[in-house]
Amino acid sequence: MNKTISSTQNPLIKQLLLLKEKSRARKKSGQFLIEGKRELSLAIKGGYKVETVLFYPELFSESEAKSMSQYNIEIIEISKDVFQKLAHRDTTEGVIAVVSSKTHQLDDLKITSKNPLILVAEAPEKPGNIGAILRTADAANVDAVIIANPKSDLYNPNIIRSSVGCVFTTEIAMATSDEAIDFLKKYNFNIFSAILQESEPYHSQDYTLPTAIVVGTEATGLTEEWRQAATKNVSIPMQGVIDSMNVSVAAGILIFEAKRQRDFK
Repeated sequence: MNKTISSTQNPLIKQLLLLKEKSRARKKSGQFLIEGKRELSLAIKGGYKVETVLFYPELFSESEAKSMSQYNIEIIEISKDVFQKLAHRDTTEGVIAVVSSKTHQLDDLKITSKNPLILVAEAPEKPGNIGAILRTADAANVDAVIIANPKSDLYNPNIIRSSVGCVFTTEIAMATSDEAIDFLKKYNFNIFSAILQESEPYHSQDYTLPTAIVVGTEATGLTEEWRQAATKNVSIPMQGVIDSMNVSVAAGILIFEAKRQRDFK
């Protein structure tokens, strides 16, 4: 092993703490932290460049760490104090990695399907909701997720954790709503915006052509741009007292109706 760090005052550890805690530091450096074996494996599978792996040998064996060297990754052994300082959650399996961010431009999306299905989420704020949306997208195997007017840093530790690593294996783009609409119209997508007013029941629509399903926040819904751009505005009939549901649940209902119509292909 090349290196061992035992002090939480080490300059590298201080730098990594900034990556853990500050969106500004992540954006400035173009790096972020991930933790856990599954997340690390999914990041590598998703084509992310892993720069450094830090491991606590009581939880992550030296042989496991050495196996990472095949990816040309710097390997650093750390003490229990350093590990506990860096770890975002108690159940992490003794491994933390420094990873290079991706750009997530619309033009970077790799869509190979001739009949794509895309999920668009406008201005989601809560990291837990974003993670849940990405899990829904993964479960349905959608072709891409577009986050329009993003309010959160995609590499926020809570998004990574709540997405259980789906953030690394899903095609994701970040854009303004206007840019996303222009992109979808350029490629002839039917746009179905989830809006309560002046809408039709979601299950009455045809999602078998290239389709974008668009959901907004629970508090304010979608902006006027999406109402105007929609092929159809759709809604999920509500039978309870309140007139909204969690955005990831709404996205799941709409996306899986589209999948049902496509015979889950």
